[in-house]
Amino acid sequence: MKKRKLIFLSLLFPLLTSCDVSGSLNDETFLSKLIPNWISFVAQLGALIVLIIVVIFFAYKPVKKILKKRQDYVESNIKEAEESKAKWQENELKSKETVLASSRTAANIVAEAKEQANLEKEKILEEASKEVARMKVDAENDIARMESEAQEAIKKEMVSIALDASKELLAREIDSQDNNRLLEEFIEEVKK
Repeated sequence: MKKRKLIFLSLLFPLLTSCDVSGSLNDETFLSKLIPNWISFVAQLGALIVLIIVVIFFAYKPVKKILKKRQDYVESNIKEAEESKAKWQENELKSKETVLASSRTAANIVAEAKEQANLEKEKILEEASKEVARMKVDAENDIARMESEAQEAIKKEMVSIALDASKELLAREIDSQDNNRLLEEFIEEVKK
């Protein structure tokens, strides 16, 4: 609005300054100065109208178009910025949800792995205890077998020693019946 007033006053300024105020003010000159010359008034008015039309077509409308383009450009940038901000916020929300889901999944995987490890540990411990028990039974059986084998070997050795000793003592040959009887007696004595 101020620009319009400024343009109008700058165009009206030559009209106002065309009056000559110098000299004496008598009635005739005062009246002639008060009522301007119609021809010069119409010419100046025509020049003013032409000047206003030229300014409107060559200055006001192009400037208005430029300002309108600039306004549209700024509005579109603001709109794009708002859309970008909305997309950014949406993406941020999605990424937070993804991180939360990943955290939950990771926690579930860790919990499952711990549970699986505990089950595996229990299974291994159970198998180890079964193996230890089996080995213990095998060892006891081996010990019992070895003990019985050792006793048998000792019996045979003792019988052999007893036979040799009895042969020496009696200096004669003992038959199998005597041999068995002496053997049983010797074993009974050893057991006692």
